[in-house]
Amino acid sequence: MKKNKRLVLLLLFITASLFVLNAQSKKERRAQKEKQVKELIESSSYRIDVSTAYPQRGRTIQLSSPYSIEIRNDSVFSYLPYYGRAYSIPYGGGQGLIFNAPLDTYRIETEKNNATKISFTTRTQEDRFDFRIKVFTNGTASIDVSMQQRQSISFAGGLFLPL
Repeated sequence: MKKNKRLVLLLLFITASLFVLNAQSKKERRAQKEKQVKELIESSSYRIDVSTAYPQRGRTIQLSSPYSIEIRNDSVFSYLPYYGRAYSIPYGGGQGLIFNAPLDTYRIETEKNNATKISFTTRTQEDRFDFRIKVFTNGTASIDVSMQQRQSISFAGGLFLPL
């Protein structure tokens, strides 16, 4: 009978210690991911893969194709879909949010919840684009785009984290 009690206590102790070790490793992984996200943003060379579009009018659209926006040094490489109303565009529909252009302004701020707020402006021959990106510590991101010739649109996705 004493052996059974000792065995049960030993199993309880081992189980409890495994939970503690697992919790510590989760905290370590979360801290490592936060550090990696911060380093990528500060390097000014990162990509955000987009999975959802939120047009100003209409339904939320789940994207199946690989859309993204990439910042490399002083340029933006935008490959984003556009759903919404255009006020004045070139004949044939124009390029929309698919363009490569230099950044006019670029600003990074850290918010109270440690999320990083990135805002920049760029121009193409068709339009002027104001981007506001919020990247959270877990790598998820939201993108708001305002344009002069089209309605605003928002996107959700995540920061591409290399292994």
